[in-house]
Amino acid sequence: PYSYNIRKDSSTSRDQTITVKEETIMGWTGKILRVNLSAGSCTSEATNMQWANDYMGQRGLATKYLVEETDPRVDPLSADNKMIFATGPLTGTIAPTSGRWSVVCKGPLTGAIACSNSGGFFGAELKNAGWDMIIFEGKSSGPVYLDINNDEAELKDASDLWGKSVWDTETALRERRGDPDVRVASIGLAGENGVLYAGVVNDMDRAAGRSGVGAVMGSKNLKAVVVRGTVGVTVDDPMALMQASNAAKEKLAEHAVTGTGLPTHGTQILMNVINEIGALPSKNGQDVQFDGAHDISAEAMAEPRASDGQANLVSNSACFGCPISCGRRSKIDSSHFTVKDKPQYQIVSGGLEYEAAWALGAACGVGDLDALTWANFVCNEQGLDPISLGSTIGAAMDLYGAGAISQADTGGVALEFGNTEAFVAMVEATAKGEGLGKELGQGSRRLCEKYGHPEFSMTVKSQEFPAYDPRGIQGMGLTYATSNRGACHLRSYTVASEVLGIPEKTDPLVTEGKAGLVKAFQDATAAVDSSGTCVFTTFALGGDDIAPMVDGACAGDWSVERFVEVGERIWNMERQYNIAAGFTGADDTLPERLLKDAAKTGPAEGSVNRLGEMLPEYYELRGWDASGVPTAETLGRLGL
Repeated sequence: PYSYNIRKDSSTSRDQTITVKEETIMGWTGKILRVNLSAGSCTSEATNMQWANDYMGQRGLATKYLVEETDPRVDPLSADNKMIFATGPLTGTIAPTSGRWSVVCKGPLTGAIACSNSGGFFGAELKNAGWDMIIFEGKSSGPVYLDINNDEAELKDASDLWGKSVWDTETALRERRGDPDVRVASIGLAGENGVLYAGVVNDMDRAAGRSGVGAVMGSKNLKAVVVRGTVGVTVDDPMALMQASNAAKEKLAEHAVTGTGLPTHGTQILMNVINEIGALPSKNGQDVQFDGAHDISAEAMAEPRASDGQANLVSNSACFGCPISCGRRSKIDSSHFTVKDKPQYQIVSGGLEYEAAWALGAACGVGDLDALTWANFVCNEQGLDPISLGSTIGAAMDLYGAGAISQADTGGVALEFGNTEAFVAMVEATAKGEGLGKELGQGSRRLCEKYGHPEFSMTVKSQEFPAYDPRGIQGMGLTYATSNRGACHLRSYTVASEVLGIPEKTDPLVTEGKAGLVKAFQDATAAVDSSGTCVFTTFALGGDDIAPMVDGACAGDWSVERFVEVGERIWNMERQYNIAAGFTGADDTLPERLLKDAAKTGPAEGSVNRLGEMLPEYYELRGWDASGVPTAETLGRLGL
């Protein structure tokens, strides 16, 4: 549902007043829903439009609210931590990939700022219900869910839903509302049990997955949010937005990555590519290539199985307003041991993306495609971040190999790299919070510290790093080290340049120029994340394509320069929050394994990550002092 309201031009004072009001909230709804879980109240308030103009929306605007309303040293799992569901000004509009929304809070996995981005249809539904954001504060005395129908919002009892999976919760709430068009975001057992990398899942298989935002939701006894929105979105210049959106869609369709690669193969197109260049972290970072990479790749997903002649991949899928359709829909071989006696998994559901396939596969030395698909189903069903889950199991395998973990700890399981049955057992244990699974649910840093080998934790700021080894892609080392939410590829995807040659090719094995590259990607990504569109568009689009869409939706002059500056402002605001939370420049580092143990194979053989060559230049380009603190001049320039 779209509702584009044209501004009125009239000489009457009443219409002039209306014009001013509409210009103030063009692109935004102008309303925030504040939910006090302790009091059981839902109230509407006006969006702070000065902040909206300074921070755009979604990631930026929600972080501004969090910064202003919470103590950076708050316990992430206490009632004093706030959690914000946020949309952007382009969410729910005709802009391509306009289904994005974010969850912002202090993250329990890291203790740093957390902003976890999701797609699907929930964000657009929330925006079309008339809300820019929902701010959750306090803690309910018992399980509840939030029921939204346009401008009506009510907290309802969720006692009967507590203990249910995401899949069962969403199904139950759809039936309860009697409306197949409602959208649901919920937590599974992981969020309820305090798994520190639990996510919030919407539309069954889309997730705000990283940093433990689902654990925060669980700590507040909030099981789900169900929303139906038919209000529509008001924009400033409908024709300008339409023209800019159509031009962007043409570029997306014509580009090799967004027009062909991602629709056909999804992000899994990268598995063989990254393996070949020697940047696929394998067996908890012991190596940079995995012999079984092809067996868990996009190509393998499309190959018919010998058992039944069917392929793992059934189809692609798209989020709201997305012309790329990079999502995967998969089905597991019904004779495979993970699903043979479990009909609930013998379905077509959300298939493997590259990060999940790497973490659940190469990081653990497991090359069984059906086992990885099953584990991915479990992550969707119970609300687990597959990156942190797989990486943590890989760390446990490393500990087992070193003799630090025994079969007495694993319940008799031989937790060896490549042992598919052991891997499956640990996924189940973590999802249920049983045995060693309770410790796996705390992430690899805490696990490895407990068992005496902190060096086995492949993390930055306690968050497990993704599927790109910084020994083979130097810029990604600086990206991980300086990421405000802990190790993350989506805060600065220099792989685009260093591997794919977008917007221009840079050598992945050199450090020269990478500081500027990382800063540019970080600022641009912060702006894109705040707009309500998907970062995948940036394979084909630049600021000069996205800023005109924001300009068409929002009142005021949204130039490319303003768009990028907003991104820089957001990045520095997040940095300030982390400093106030206790982080220092000493946290801008990488695991010793990446800095000291050279890559054993591939084009990067003999290389370590040379972070020390890049970090000082990065600080200088950022306008930070030698210890990584933004200078007064930088803060003043950005209005911070």
